[in-house]
Amino acid sequence: MKLVCSQAELNASLQLVSRAVASRPTHPVLANVLLTADAGTGRLSLTGFDLSLGIQTSLAASVQTSGAITLPARLFGEIVARMPADSPIGLQCEEGSEQVELTSASGSYQMRGMPADDFPELPLAQVATPIRLDAEALIKGLRATLFASSGDEAKQLLTGVHLGLDANGLECAATDGHRLAVLRLQNGADAPAAPGEPSDQAADQLDVTVPARSLRELERLLSSRGAADPVSLFCDRGQVVFQWADQVLTSRSLDGTYPNYRQLIPESFARSLQLDRKGLVGALERVAVLADQHNNVVKLSSDPAAGQLAISADAQDVGSGSEALAAEVSGEAIQIAFNVRYVLDGLKAMGSERVELRCNAPTTPVVLSPLDEPAFTYLVMPVQIRQ
Repeated sequence: MKLVCSQAELNASLQLVSRAVASRPTHPVLANVLLTADAGTGRLSLTGFDLSLGIQTSLAASVQTSGAITLPARLFGEIVARMPADSPIGLQCEEGSEQVELTSASGSYQMRGMPADDFPELPLAQVATPIRLDAEALIKGLRATLFASSGDEAKQLLTGVHLGLDANGLECAATDGHRLAVLRLQNGADAPAAPGEPSDQAADQLDVTVPARSLRELERLLSSRGAADPVSLFCDRGQVVFQWADQVLTSRSLDGTYPNYRQLIPESFARSLQLDRKGLVGALERVAVLADQHNNVVKLSSDPAAGQLAISADAQDVGSGSEALAAEVSGEAIQIAFNVRYVLDGLKAMGSERVELRCNAPTTPVVLSPLDEPAFTYLVMPVQIRQ
């Protein structure tokens, strides 16, 4: 293998794929990144894979001799990051050798790699027809739901985000058992098939749960590179593959049937409050200083006559605090308690100026939604309080 490439592009690509390199590898080669140079295409491909998450990207390179080698991701990344940005990097490895020489204007470095044949093969698309997803819609859906997934590995299915696609569009949903975030979006990538490309309406159906860790990396990659192209999604045999531009992200899918979250959302509500979102976030954050001292619980009390919502926290032996906000109140007065962190997470995922809080009773689910985006639903279970 012999090539020359840009330091800036190599450094950026290494930072992307290194996020899929195992921090505690079960095999030494999993601590490495795979480099594949192709003289025919003039591209250098980089791959990181920890057997669960895989990221592959490529960059333009002047390739004199094709070849492949794996190099320790951390050491290689640190050397490249410190090389001069205005100097191209040369990379050379004799055939059959595991010794790689890196050269730039500042000097040369030798590194010992491992054979490319030792690196596990990235699970790539086996299904002929991909599902096309609009990149902007996918980014929006992930940002609105990822935070609500569970961090508890014992609830494995809930550590992912459920992606559903049907004739009505794309739906992203996540729940940890205490709260639920759902966003339904139009999928603008439903373009007609290109000439010679198979058109299969049945293929544009999706029902899969993907680990939140993998989708956080997908959201990061799509956002960082400005995703103008649609994302091609392949689902097959417990694997999902997302492909766009010159990048690929592969992940295992989570086994099992995702909970029927739609049945958790009440069909009607006896009470509703409309409030200024930023004002509500500010009041909750101030009261949360006291709530943090005692179980994170805040009480919300509506006053229809005064058109107000009172927010309070009582931390025994420490102190108490309360604030009042103007609200458009419909229905009878109610006092209801929440984990303040759950409420704040949902409100911060919304971009609307005004939000609506709807509920029936102090012990039934509460739904928060932005007034200008009814497609987003955030459900929170209240906390039972002893009077």
